[in-house]
Amino acid sequence: MSDNRPVRQPSAVDRVAEDWVTTLVDLDPTVATYIGAPGRTDGYGDTSPAGADALADAARAARRTLDATDAVDAVDRVTKTDLGAELDLVVESHDRRLHLRDLNVIQSPAQELRDVLDLMPTATTDDWQDVAGRLHALPEALEGHRETLLQGTREQVTPARRQVALVAEQAARNGAEDGFFRQLVDGATLEGGGPLPESLRSELARGAEVAAAAYRSFGGFLEHELLPLATPVDAVGREDYELHSRRFLGAVVDLDETYEWGIEELARMREEQERIADRIEPGASVARAIEVLDADPARILHGTDALQRWMQETSDASIRAMDGTYFDIADPIKRLECRIAPTQEGGIYYTGPSDDFSRAGRMWWSVPQGVTEFGTWREKTTVYHEGVPGHHLQISQAVHNRGELNTWRRQLAGPSGHVEGWALYAERLMEQLGFLDDDGDRLGMLDGQRMRAARVVLDIGVHLQKTNPDGGGWTWEYALDFMGQNVNMAPEFVQFEVARYFGWPGQAPSYKVGQRVWESIRDELAAREGAAFDLKAFHHRALALGGVGLDTLRSALLD
Repeated sequence: MSDNRPVRQPSAVDRVAEDWVTTLVDLDPTVATYIGAPGRTDGYGDTSPAGADALADAARAARRTLDATDAVDAVDRVTKTDLGAELDLVVESHDRRLHLRDLNVIQSPAQELRDVLDLMPTATTDDWQDVAGRLHALPEALEGHRETLLQGTREQVTPARRQVALVAEQAARNGAEDGFFRQLVDGATLEGGGPLPESLRSELARGAEVAAAAYRSFGGFLEHELLPLATPVDAVGREDYELHSRRFLGAVVDLDETYEWGIEELARMREEQERIADRIEPGASVARAIEVLDADPARILHGTDALQRWMQETSDASIRAMDGTYFDIADPIKRLECRIAPTQEGGIYYTGPSDDFSRAGRMWWSVPQGVTEFGTWREKTTVYHEGVPGHHLQISQAVHNRGELNTWRRQLAGPSGHVEGWALYAERLMEQLGFLDDDGDRLGMLDGQRMRAARVVLDIGVHLQKTNPDGGGWTWEYALDFMGQNVNMAPEFVQFEVARYFGWPGQAPSYKVGQRVWESIRDELAAREGAAFDLKAFHHRALALGGVGLDTLRSALLD
């Protein structure tokens, strides 16, 4: 598919949005790496309290400019509404001092400072020079984060002890002499496999040493200084949770109603799984049906090479099937790279393309050490979630729509509820379109949907200290047992997942709540338009908006 739509003339509102992107890149050069834009891609931003203050001040200034700028069309109105909400959240989060306790097991500066290295170009000597520069800059960035956490102890705003202890373990792994940084440098080659100049290789080796040492030092700080001062309470409380929820959804929801809906949704998922289990083997429980599927050699992949090939083949087939039927997929979007991640933390994730598509969208699988077998019945829906019609199609379509959307709308806007909600919508869509008719594949999809429903209940229940479904309180032990009963995962995965919910409030429910909003918008439009409703046209219109909060999405499509 080619796109011959006219290029929209940028407006004053677009300029405010573009200026905000420039500000973010200036304050934090890793943003340039994530979106593939020019910037100081050999360094980090200021992670100290002064850096957080500078971001909040910049957001206040941008908000004043935005308020003084008139929208000239519907595109502007969406940008102005959504950017304004984002700027307000930056300021509110700063005023609530959330950055002082920003430490968790999955996405906080402790992980992000290392994770950005996965996305840095490595084709040329200049690329590797940037990598070396960032390795040498990493100690100062970790020191800034340490200062921020220490400021939190002085203001009695600290992360939970559980998160501190777990991140200390992660830091120790990152700091291992034979860990990530050494492996990164040892595997360094130019595009095509050519060797690096010896002087550059030496600089990279020194950078790897200082980066690993910085993580070891940071881990020691967490264990010996921060841990004794950290709060023993995992729950963040209603006031902070409402802010976290709004940040991850781009919407205000009734948290008490959502908790009860989550319990009901979990029961529906369980009943649907039980019906399919009976079809897989008459009278079988869900656990027994899983045993049957895991024993089927045709559903098992052996080794990460086979896993990567299967991911790519499944993704490519989905793109071919979706294009021209339920979506119009532009040529640059048809390129999706499926990769085994260089880490071994567990989990599957997606990273978007650079703004010019020179770096493709990528689906990553972080395979834990020792895991060598993979069940396709569990993961076919995951490929749809991360690829097409999920994250890759949604995010890449926004990037491709550069003739209409400013850089902020293309690359940085859109909270988790919009992005992850769409990905769950995509999973169910593939079932509705017949791509998960195999009972094993459908059970795998439901396994994931059940997990997402369970964590709506767990996440809200823990942080709002609600009564659990069995009538008691939400303790760590109860949460582990609850999750273990509702997901098909090894105990170590369950433990990591629960630790994630305890430390990253509001993010996990955004998947299922976002799906709920996406489906409600589609269903309302279908009911309103009757026989004239066109699913492909709905998808095109919705994805053309780029990233927006769920409240903005609803108003843009329905009002």
